[in-house]
Amino acid sequence: MASGTALIYDDEMTTHKLLWNDPICDIEVPERLSSSYDQLRSYHLVERCVHVPARKGSEEEILLVHSLEHLEVAKSTQTMNEEELKRVSENYDAFFFHPSTYCCARLAVGATLQLVDAVMSGKVRNGMALVRPPGHHSQRNAANGFCLFNNVAIAAEYAKLKYGLQRILIVDWDVHHGQGTQYIFEEDPSVLYFSWHRYEHQEFWPSLKESDYDAVGLGKGKGFNINLPWNKVGMGNADYLAAFFHVLLPMAFEFDPELVIVSSGYDSGIGDPEGQMNATPEVFAHLTHFLMQLANGKLCVILEGGYHLKSLGESVCMTVKTLLGDPVPQITGEMAPCLSAIESIQNVRAAHKPYWKWLAYEDTSFLQNLSTKSHLLKKANSNPSTEHESKITNNTVKVDRFLELHMKNILFPVPPIKTATTGCEGSEHFLPEHVWLVKEMDKTEIKALVSGFYADLVKEDKTLLSLGSLFVILDKILNKEVCNGITASPTAALSAAVALRHSVHFGFQRVLCVFVGDMQMIPNTEDGHLSIFYLGIWGFIFVLTNLLLLLKDAEGNDFFSAVFGFILPVAYSYQPNLTVIAVGPNRNLEISGISLLVALLQGLAESRIVAVIEDTEISLMQNVAKALVGASTPSFGIYVPPTQEKANKIKALRDQFQQEWKMLQCSGKL
Repeated sequence: MASGTALIYDDEMTTHKLLWNDPICDIEVPERLSSSYDQLRSYHLVERCVHVPARKGSEEEILLVHSLEHLEVAKSTQTMNEEELKRVSENYDAFFFHPSTYCCARLAVGATLQLVDAVMSGKVRNGMALVRPPGHHSQRNAANGFCLFNNVAIAAEYAKLKYGLQRILIVDWDVHHGQGTQYIFEEDPSVLYFSWHRYEHQEFWPSLKESDYDAVGLGKGKGFNINLPWNKVGMGNADYLAAFFHVLLPMAFEFDPELVIVSSGYDSGIGDPEGQMNATPEVFAHLTHFLMQLANGKLCVILEGGYHLKSLGESVCMTVKTLLGDPVPQITGEMAPCLSAIESIQNVRAAHKPYWKWLAYEDTSFLQNLSTKSHLLKKANSNPSTEHESKITNNTVKVDRFLELHMKNILFPVPPIKTATTGCEGSEHFLPEHVWLVKEMDKTEIKALVSGFYADLVKEDKTLLSLGSLFVILDKILNKEVCNGITASPTAALSAAVALRHSVHFGFQRVLCVFVGDMQMIPNTEDGHLSIFYLGIWGFIFVLTNLLLLLKDAEGNDFFSAVFGFILPVAYSYQPNLTVIAVGPNRNLEISGISLLVALLQGLAESRIVAVIEDTEISLMQNVAKALVGASTPSFGIYVPPTQEKANKIKALRDQFQQEWKMLQCSGKL
């Protein structure tokens, strides 16, 4: 299995700069690159990455996407004076040339291709290329929006040609629509292109009709172009997560890519003068974590936009930390997408229903975007507000201070050990090498602990003795000595009940328990004030248990509808301090499904998971342990949609609970 994270940076790409006054282009500065790299160094992330040198992209590689005419114009600027450069730049929308621009753009292309080679050859598992100029607006025959060559589009064509790839996913989370990438691939079913972008009903640059949700691709490419337009500013963490849960992730897993490339623009983050969005840096850690579960972990992140240097630097660091396998920080903010985001998400789902199996039995209908269109009418009939502009300026000044405090609050010391187990004799031969074997609790100690707190739950000696493994692993997780752990148990449901009570005694207030298989929930019988608290937890778990019990008879792909349509939205709304996963008998969910569930849930609770397995099957223990240490999850293969009966049961649960858990509102009736 490939391991390691590549980081590609070349200081020469900072020589591309604006030589004259231009209020549109003056935000695209060399410091975007250098300050991001400095921030990575300050977090000691550079030394943890695999250094891969940049190289210049060849003319042949650039011509995979661009016309010879475009290449020749770019080459000709190397010897121009300032007046000539300015004159050529004026032929394009929002672009500037410098004598070093052509060289920098070739380096940006080459750095991107170096990353693709490192990932596809198995030298590294994933990586990030810090490049300038960016690329996603660049078209076959034109520079556009700070972009000369389309780095990501060239990378996709290169990967298809060199490695024979047939399915590539491009995720564009920049705040501007990557219309250049769309134009290049809109007739190509081998590339699934997803872009969310500030749109405001075509009021925001590049102000194109084809940036709206109904531009789904052309010809054979219909269904493979996904535009999610944001029709207002101020979108936050919940809106971005909802877009992933209810649009991107189900499509991506059905598409089953062989490589994922991210057009990673951070102007969709808080404080950015272009985006004016409210998403905080840790959301990019969560988005990265989800994408790492695709394509056997083959993920290439390529820098695009980002114009607030502090927000950009912190977001880059969150992305790289996640690529390296660090636990993901808790997401902040209320987990309730705004009405405008819900409208956009519902419209995308409705537009794509004819093309995707996972949408076959989903409730989809086009909404009129009333929440923002009335605002636009008022805007059209009034003068621009200087008060609003002043507010934005003042907010920008405050963002640095906010981010300083915010990052201190969400970052935490990473436990020295990722995954622990007590392990039976010989288990070191089948468990992943990074799993730490710890000594079980002494039998006398177990009996004393159980008689003091858990006598009402534990009646049999064999169950009592099996808890020695659970207690020692759970204590190491609760004390932050390890991130997560795995243990075998003859009665997984009972062990889960003990784990819940033990963690609440320790002081954890929100514990998420997920049952996989046919298990009886153990009711809480403890007296005192804790019983009310337990009832609250059990009430929540009951929802998830009911859902997962539906899945015990399901085949693998019913699982996707349940996980993305219900479990993850509710779990992210709940924001647990600890996740307990109990795997019991009589389950039809394949090992690959269980492993993926474990991997996805690591985005919660700073990766604190205890997995209890009621099974001696070596391959199950092995695969869950691999998921816990961060190994890539295997592909599910050809997608089979859920049956209508199963889809209806999941819809009924969503309808029942969407008022309580607002993240469910994007996938059903409002």
